[in-house]
Amino acid sequence: MEPRAERPSATEAPDPVVDLATQRAEARAGRDFETADRLRAEIEAAGWKVVDVGTDFRLEPTHPPDHDDGARRRYGASASVPSRLAEAATFPATVLLLATDWPADLARALTGLRDHVTASSQVIVVADDPSDEQTAALDAIEAEPSVENAPVAAPELVWTSARLGTAAAIDIGARMALGSVVVVLDTSVEPTGDVVTPLVDALADPDVAVAGGWGIVSSDLRTFQDAPPGNVDAIEGYCIAFRRDDFASRGPLDERFRYYRNLDIWWSLVLRDEGEDEPPRRAVALADLPAARHEHRGYTSLTPDERDRQSKRNFYRIIDRFGSRRDLLVVNAGR
Repeated sequence: MEPRAERPSATEAPDPVVDLATQRAEARAGRDFETADRLRAEIEAAGWKVVDVGTDFRLEPTHPPDHDDGARRRYGASASVPSRLAEAATFPATVLLLATDWPADLARALTGLRDHVTASSQVIVVADDPSDEQTAALDAIEAEPSVENAPVAAPELVWTSARLGTAAAIDIGARMALGSVVVVLDTSVEPTGDVVTPLVDALADPDVAVAGGWGIVSSDLRTFQDAPPGNVDAIEGYCIAFRRDDFASRGPLDERFRYYRNLDIWWSLVLRDEGEDEPPRRAVALADLPAARHEHRGYTSLTPDERDRQSKRNFYRIIDRFGSRRDLLVVNAGR
């Protein structure tokens, strides 16, 4: 029987991918498994998964599809977003915010940036498949006229076609960043002064890998406690800054971190790690960063059981990579 493709319901695989899958099915039927494996790799590299159904097959996208929504492009994967990382930085900083379900929080953060930041800054808002209410608010933001020569540029919006999660959204924003420093600002944080300049200044020290307003420390990489300003083990994700070049060389983030909790620890350690035979770079929590923290709705919107479930799953990823790396802890660094 001639192999036959079953097209996925959400979208159709392009003809070249169907052709590859058909060739693979023919190779399998002829027990040419080396060729079949090579063709499977080509299909997966094109963003599709082949599911064998007897002698037939079905093609499924490995991630949500990109699509156009009127004049707006919606991306189904961070890798689909055109990267600017090979371009020269044109801003001292890029401030990155994620928009999902709480438009008032985003508006408060953006107002704080416009009112207080004096450093020349690009602002990127990743609209991660936002709610209808958030979408309406973002439409209004896009329609606002730009203010010429303003220190903080009008927000640049990039949209996803499905909810991709925290790490993927940060990867999208960082790929689009044109600032030498990327500042990820949670929308629960309200700038009450210039939060950007102190972070850019901190990262002028090559020994500093990551900086922010709030830090944590650990004695065993299993439990973490809030820490005073200074050298810390990790910077909390409420406001975390790192070099764009470091993202290019050490990223992308592990996109299995769909929920935000513990991603900040993992990324801080990735940024700091110079290898077991070299002293780690520093994470620095700044004193008196001019920002106020409000309710974190990504935390309070979930039940305690669901928060714990997703947090533990993320924490295992830290243990998998860094569980034995006591050399990364400030308590062992002699600082």
